[in-house]
Amino acid sequence: MLFAIHAVDQPGALGRRLDHYQAHKAFLADTAGFGVTIVMSGPLVADDGETMIGSLFLVEAPDRASVERFHRADPFHAADIWLPATITGFIRRQG
Repeated sequence: MLFAIHAVDQPGALGRRLDHYQAHKAFLADTAGFGVTIVMSGPLVADDGETMIGSLFLVEAPDRASVERFHRADPFHAADIWLPATITGFIRRQG
């Protein structure tokens, strides 16, 4: 099943985001232990098209619980960068 994770940064979190970016990238490099496959992911940006303000993931996983475990283990979550995220099931129609 596909799931979308929409995680908006807390106000003023850009510095923390940058401090934890390498750990976040390393974490995303191997998601097999969570039973999660990243279909697509990247930062959400402000209207200037550059300033990172959150993260968006489209993942494939057997169930929501696997996605929640994956999300909670992300270094960005541990560093309290994101506001509470929205995790929603997704049905691919196109693309």
